[in-house]
Amino acid sequence: MSTAIEPHEVEHAAAHTEGHHSDLYYVKIALALAGITGLEVALTYAHVGPLFLPALLVLMAIKFVMVVLFFMHLRFDHKLFSFLFWSGLVLAVGVYAAALATMHFFLS
Repeated sequence: MSTAIEPHEVEHAAAHTEGHHSDLYYVKIALALAGITGLEVALTYAHVGPLFLPALLVLMAIKFVMVVLFFMHLRFDHKLFSFLFWSGLVLAVGVYAAALATMHFFLS
């Protein structure tokens, strides 16, 4: 049994770790997400009037994009996957908005 590392094993390990980030990178993103969640919770206790819902929606959108780009690795995937995801999201939101519009949701 040889414990020496073969050259092809080194190349394989280098190719496998290429493009991957450290654990600290993901911990920083998780802390940013936790901070945004803290802002959302604090916003529920603050009386900001008509800015409440738009502020929550903006914070929610920021968290959604961060999770999709970093934890789902869409930022590092092929551009085709990004196109399919974002176009599917736009289609789903459009269908949902159309369904709400037919029920006169936006008029009340």
